[in-house]
Amino acid sequence: MPKECFGTAGVPLSPAVRAGDFVYVSGQVPAGPDGRVVEGGIEAETRQVLENVRSVLELAGCTLDDVVKTTVWLRDREDFAAFNKAYGEFFRTNPPARSTAESRLMIDIAVEIEAIAYSPR
Repeated sequence: MPKECFGTAGVPLSPAVRAGDFVYVSGQVPAGPDGRVVEGGIEAETRQVLENVRSVLELAGCTLDDVVKTTVWLRDREDFAAFNKAYGEFFRTNPPARSTAESRLMIDIAVEIEAIAYSPR
């Protein structure tokens, strides 16, 4: 099955890859359009990450409504309630399946999210 890659990153990965009817979005971080990590804590970071997920999905012709699974890494499990509040703003009905773990992240951020979307051609 051929794959299509969408977007570019300054590291050896594709922001999104379509394989058949599925689109895999690489882990997104809370960097704004200027490339800087947004300020304002876990809720602001979560919103920025999900805006970044939305933007990458659009490159592949998808929306957040097509997301069937997310994987979330939080720096601190104490942030879970606030994270969940912001996350819920983006998935109000029929939220995707989700796994959430506390993890040391690669840069100084509070959250990273990857997504899988189902979007038949």
